[in-house]
Amino acid sequence: MIKGLAITPPVLGRISIGRVAEKNGIRLPQKDDQFTITSQIQEKDGWVLHPMDQKLRKEASNGKLRTIPVRMLFNDADLNLRAEYTMFDRKSGRPMCVGNGDTCKRLTQSGVQSLPCPGPTLCEFGKGGLCKPYGRLNVKVGDDDDLGTFIFRTTGYNSIRTLAARLSYYQAVSGGLLAYMPLELKLRGKSTMQSHRTPIYYVDLVVKEGLSLQEAVVEAREKDKQVRDEGVDQAALDAAAAKGFSNALFEYDEDEMEQVVEEFFPATNPEPSQLRSSSVSKLRENLDSASQASI
Repeated sequence: MIKGLAITPPVLGRISIGRVAEKNGIRLPQKDDQFTITSQIQEKDGWVLHPMDQKLRKEASNGKLRTIPVRMLFNDADLNLRAEYTMFDRKSGRPMCVGNGDTCKRLTQSGVQSLPCPGPTLCEFGKGGLCKPYGRLNVKVGDDDDLGTFIFRTTGYNSIRTLAARLSYYQAVSGGLLAYMPLELKLRGKSTMQSHRTPIYYVDLVVKEGLSLQEAVVEAREKDKQVRDEGVDQAALDAAAAKGFSNALFEYDEDEMEQVVEEFFPATNPEPSQLRSSSVSKLRENLDSASQASI
């Protein structure tokens, strides 16, 4: 296996809340009150919708896609959702520092170092909004591809906190059969003082509509027995995924870096990183060589 390359689940498309639209020559993210499922193809007018978007939208009562039936690819909750505090280079979209609130891996002028991670609010290196929680959730939508997934990326505390809790709970109550639980992504809204009492939307994960938790667990057990009888080794799949994720210093895809900048760091955002432009420039130069090193 090539060292320095994170082996992540195959991606068939994207799940987002909103879209990126061009205004006065600048592409800016626009929030929405529904999901959008796109392919991985981006044209001049934006991302091309995935056929699954139209299919599920037709089944929605009001035409708005606010729930998506999903299954997890792995039994281990942390393999389905990877979330860390991440500081991105706002020009390249590459991660420069990734931490868990305890320790971090940071690109410095002398290479990659393991350092204490106090979190975004207390970190001098990532202050000013440079460091954010960053989560990637991979889910299976439909039955066309057994190992293909759709990815939902977010820097929202509400979505990350809720998804992490739900995944760990469902893993626990199912006896470690998370991959076979019939679930659905659900869009929820809330108002806060920070949002000036206007609704903000986040992603939740619930048992598929029409089923109780007990019925979902029974279905997961039956599905687990079926696939084991058919020769599928879910434990080996989880182990292979864990090995692939740990194969690189940072989990990122060269093709997604522009998307990260466009979606989470629009051009109208302040650029406090300019205060450290010379340091950032040197860090960027170190990334390619550092990413080739084994953990």
